[in-house]
Amino acid sequence: MNFENVKLASINKRGLAFFVDEILTSFLFIIIYYDKIFSATTQEEAIVIASSLSLQYVILKVIYQSFFIWYYGATIGKMIFKIRCVSYENQNPNLSNSVLRAMVRIISEAVFYIGFIWAYFNPARQTWHDKVAKTLVVDIA
Repeated sequence: MNFENVKLASINKRGLAFFVDEILTSFLFIIIYYDKIFSATTQEEAIVIASSLSLQYVILKVIYQSFFIWYYGATIGKMIFKIRCVSYENQNPNLSNSVLRAMVRIISEAVFYIGFIWAYFNPARQTWHDKVAKTLVVDIA
């Protein structure tokens, strides 16, 4: 893949978009599970509830990332910062690559964000999830 004609998104923009998406998914999760989350009366109950909902949170994040990357080529955070995710053919990633990208993104988060840090040392600024899904994050501004 020749990256010369592509303006890659900066690490700063990607980080800010990540932060926005994390806030949005967390807020959405709290809205969906509000009754259950705030039913805890002790710290121990809160820990048990948080543990019991962790899989649902991961699923929500995969759905959010997959849908927005597949349908729009960008999550809400990426849209705000005028960056988007494209396949090597400069199109929105297809649904299967979007789901794969979202799932590897979760793995990257689980292993101390090493998959994200990888982008700092990669000339195309690709994270693990970008590499696996054969995508780039580009600047559209």
